Amino acid sequence: QVQLVESGGGLVQAGGSLRLSCAASGIIVSINTMGWYRQAPGKQRELVATITSGRSTNYADSVKGRFAISRDNAKNTVYLQMNSLKPEDTAVYYCNTNTWGRSYWGQGTQVTVSS
Repeated sequence: QVQLVESGGGLVQAGGSLRLSCAASGIIVSINTMGWYRQAPGKQRELVATITSGRSTNYADSVKGRFAISRDNAKNTVYLQMNSLKPEDTAVYYCNTNTWGRSYWGQGTQVTVSS
């Protein structure tokens, strides 16, 4: 059974930083493409960043240069380091992977950036 558990969200002032974690079980993060998505109130869920098995990364234009996705194979955990946060980064952030013909999501972690 695949489980993704996010943590690390919270309230931060604009310009601050947060690091989100996604602890995975039932899959091996190092051989799967892992992604972070976010959904703001009244908006569609959007891709934030992905990391492949070969550690290639991809970012939404809105977060390039501010966010960094990484993983710790020993901990089977994926991270999203978020710097220079802006109020428009406020959203619920979700961890995702697609494997065995299914898409798996975590429960989400709230990030709120105050101006």
